[in-house]
Amino acid sequence: MEKDKLRIMMIGAHPDDCDFRCGGVALKYAQMGHMVQFVSISDGSAGHHQMKPEELADRRKMEAQKVADLAGIEYVILGMKDGEIMADLDSRRQLIQCIRLFNPDLILTSRPNDYHADHRQTSLLVQDASYLLIVPNICPDTKPMDDMPVIGFFYDRFHNPSFNPDIIIDIDDVIDKKFEMLDCHVSQVYEWLPYTNHRLDEVPDDSSERMEWLRTPTIADFENQKNSLLLPESFQEKRSGIFGEARMAETSNLYREQLIERYGASQGHLVRFSEAFQLSEYGFQPDDAELKRLFPF
Repeated sequence: MEKDKLRIMMIGAHPDDCDFRCGGVALKYAQMGHMVQFVSISDGSAGHHQMKPEELADRRKMEAQKVADLAGIEYVILGMKDGEIMADLDSRRQLIQCIRLFNPDLILTSRPNDYHADHRQTSLLVQDASYLLIVPNICPDTKPMDDMPVIGFFYDRFHNPSFNPDIIIDIDDVIDKKFEMLDCHVSQVYEWLPYTNHRLDEVPDDSSERMEWLRTPTIADFENQKNSLLLPESFQEKRSGIFGEARMAETSNLYREQLIERYGASQGHLVRFSEAFQLSEYGFQPDDAELKRLFPF
């Protein structure tokens, strides 16, 4: 293993979770030559209003592979039943083996207080596995890790407790490609999620028009053209879209001070799109030098 090459594992409950929450950072790691692996705990077989589970699972696996090819990453689907993920012993063993085989320096995943049961259980699985990754007598058929990885959580909107970012990364340079990643998940971004939000009739039939729809409302819809700062009053009105640039710009609007602290005033003020992460108290506890190594942006 190359000493300076990072191994980054991003674990979601479903085959599009990582794309939404950390797709931009994944692209930046991959472009720098680091190893990135997306893991979906479930097969994604529940998320559709028309397709049968077996057919949908196959389709989502193909969508995930398109993302992997586009982004230059690995995409692993563990295949637990969508909507029925449980933080039980069998699932824990399966995840421990998966993590050990990849041997990550950093794991990013959901927080344990998310709206979706699968997201919560995925977070618990990761945290339950964290210490056991280094215990030889647990899952002895896979080599234990020398050290626990650092674990971080994706940004979310929930307030009990509220998300508290430790790291925020500018993804302006990869935002177009992140939308291309989402565009690969046709079954979700153009079918299932619009259906659950009662907006299916808004989705264009023409695939060439869908990307424009996916990015609406855009930054231009609510940006201060004079100094490129997001306008909070307009942002609050327009961020409610299920996708859109406005939704993708949420963390930059909320955590502007942290962006300025990380990148300096001249750059931090101009960041439109970012992804934010909160460190877990489980796993290895990094100092500032280690955080700089793990997030070299």
